[in-house]
Amino acid sequence: MLKETKGQQIKYELVMIENLVPENHLLRKIDKVIDFSFINEICRPYYCSDNGRPAIEPETLFKMLFIGYLYGIRSERRLVEEVKVNVAYRWFLGYALEDKIPDASVIWQNRLRRFNGTDISQQIFDNIVRQAMSYGLVGGKILYSDSTHLKASANKNKFTEQEVRKETQDYISALNEAINEDRALHGKKPLKFDKEEIKEIEEEETEDYFDDKNNGTGTGTKGETKTIKTSTTDPDSGFMHRDGKPKGFFYLDHRTVDSKANIITDVFVTPGNTNDVKPYISRLDAQVEKFGFDVKVVGLDAGYNVSAICKQLFDRGIKAAMGNRRGVHQKGKFGKYKFKYIKEWDVYICPERNYLEYTTTNRQGYKEYKCKNDRCMSCPCREQCLSTKSKTKSLRRHVWEDYKDEFYTFTHTDVGKKIYSRRKETVERSFADSKELFGLRYCRMRGLSKVAEQCLLTAAAQNIKKIAMCCG
Repeated sequence: MLKETKGQQIKYELVMIENLVPENHLLRKIDKVIDFSFINEICRPYYCSDNGRPAIEPETLFKMLFIGYLYGIRSERRLVEEVKVNVAYRWFLGYALEDKIPDASVIWQNRLRRFNGTDISQQIFDNIVRQAMSYGLVGGKILYSDSTHLKASANKNKFTEQEVRKETQDYISALNEAINEDRALHGKKPLKFDKEEIKEIEEEETEDYFDDKNNGTGTGTKGETKTIKTSTTDPDSGFMHRDGKPKGFFYLDHRTVDSKANIITDVFVTPGNTNDVKPYISRLDAQVEKFGFDVKVVGLDAGYNVSAICKQLFDRGIKAAMGNRRGVHQKGKFGKYKFKYIKEWDVYICPERNYLEYTTTNRQGYKEYKCKNDRCMSCPCREQCLSTKSKTKSLRRHVWEDYKDEFYTFTHTDVGKKIYSRRKETVERSFADSKELFGLRYCRMRGLSKVAEQCLLTAAAQNIKKIAMCCG
């Protein structure tokens, strides 16, 4: 028998909001294992203690933002509307069924005024990581790092071109010293370097990332400057132009994930035209100093496999399981991987068993090797080996390339293969979850600091959910 319900529900009911939230609800698990009281403490210096109107608790505001990230609610206006009608959300925030919910403008004004220029988001993220450590979910021995791009809120066709100065790499003094040591070993005179001399990362080591010669703009560089595109809508974003990637203005989210339970241990945001290798070592050192990690191995993709990174990891006693690329070579021609390096003799051997001998070490840190005595002229593989303008084959080897070879060997051990294969289960999965479940595919706001806030709070929400699912 069909029974129709007529009229509105206007009867009074005596209920407890506590009884309306299911026991296995995600927010119940989060409330059980995560202590959010620290938010009020770190925000206290930004509130007046004895003057003004009573403020909404910062703990409540940030918990409301976490609801938005956890459930993929991108709009803060819509978030407020959802909190009004969702019993579980009200319970989590400590509001009764008839309590007034803060307006969305409260969130905006706190971001624009009270918390603008502060590191509150970073402190919240770090505290969540420490809580994960207290539950034994962070090992700190095997870390995976990578970056992903976020579409900036900017039109790729609205830009100006600017001439900017190149950044000097931190390792330049060590590289200059290594160059002269290698030259002395081969009986060459030492080179004199400018104090501020710039060294570019060689294109063959960064083919899939950045060509510093044009920076994706099509305009060449002179001396120590380069021409870049700057968005007129969001000047902090960077113009990205990489093979296999979308073209336009983006930000990069550089992320590190611990192998034990996929807890995100570091988030760092840069413009989209920043090479992945530039912030890597400084971010690794920051985690070691901040959390006391005893890092033994790192898992990285081929974009990080450059000589400078390998050298700095080796100096820190850290092994690396990383991808390998064969480098840039002309299609149909022999690549460098076809030539075997004999360390004891300091020579390369070509496929036809001819030697490429050392000639010099240049200012960019590369040892140059050439085939002498016109052996290439009569070589049967000449067409496959040489370009139309070359008469003899020449190769270059970085003065720190031995460190790359050592990590290449480690990556191909049973342990190295196992560690590297888990990249897709750790940092790549973490990024996939961020974009598919937490709304991190696009930037909600403009400006580096605001995008960093979005990335940090998204990662904190991911960690909160992971802790709740493991320990709740």
